[in-house]
Amino acid sequence: MRLPELSDIQAAHSRIRPFTHWTPVMSSKQLNELFGCELYFKCENFQKVGAFKFRGATNAVLSLTPEEKSRGVVTHSSGNHAAALALAARMNGITANIVMPENAPVVKKNAVAGYGAEITFCKPTLQSREEATRKIMDKTGATLVHPYDNFNVICGQGTAALELLHEKGDLDIVIAPVGGGGLMSGTSTCVKGISNDIQVIGAEPLNANDAFTSFTTGILTPSVNPLTVADGLLTSLSELTFSVIRNNVDGIFTAKEETIIDCMLLVWERMKIVIEPSSATVLAIIKENPGFFRGKKTGLIISGGNVDFRKLPF
Repeated sequence: MRLPELSDIQAAHSRIRPFTHWTPVMSSKQLNELFGCELYFKCENFQKVGAFKFRGATNAVLSLTPEEKSRGVVTHSSGNHAAALALAARMNGITANIVMPENAPVVKKNAVAGYGAEITFCKPTLQSREEATRKIMDKTGATLVHPYDNFNVICGQGTAALELLHEKGDLDIVIAPVGGGGLMSGTSTCVKGISNDIQVIGAEPLNANDAFTSFTTGILTPSVNPLTVADGLLTSLSELTFSVIRNNVDGIFTAKEETIIDCMLLVWERMKIVIEPSSATVLAIIKENPGFFRGKKTGLIISGGNVDFRKLPF
């Protein structure tokens, strides 16, 4: 199992650059004073499809052979990766089949449909998702582009950190949310490839803390029925992402549900930008661990901004 390196992420950035947004790095004097540290938000909520996922999906699609492109792509995803792969496929003229759990947020179902993908709904279990995906692969020969357990996806996700450090190279810490670990794997590979002096910290909901448990014990331990407002962080690490995280990440902190919601609202109010609960975990761990971050220049990967405005947690 080959693990990604900085050169892979740099190559991915060159590959996807014509298709993706170089998203802004924003700061807030109010939040800096409130938390006692310098915060730099890499705003992937302004990425196409409203999330960092477009980077990895685009890199994966552009890395396919002509024969693979002719057969299309398939994935299972409850939201942002589904929309990202659907758009990346459409921009490259190939077919996308998306397996979505029937209880996925309506706003995310609509987004995927709007990008022209062929959607198959399934029961909201991993087994059901994987079975439906396998049937499509057997029928069409489509290539599976997994949301995070995919080398090219991880390399694409790491390009957000590459841009962040291009603009703010003197950071002490970089934080990214952890779900399946694709973003964290790409981020940590990029950051450690550029400077071993920058600490890489993962942010995870306490109610879905498989990465924290796995990282702490050294044994890959999936979540069992996680329940969190951060719906983008419900998935568990894979062998690939766990291997990268064990090599590169300095620590994983968890945050309570109420802290995540408070920090989501805080960013909406103070910075006037829309972020989803998963994104708010990066600020929530700072709120819960103020001593660790005090006085530090900290980069935060804001993973996305796709929320249902009719069902806000606050």
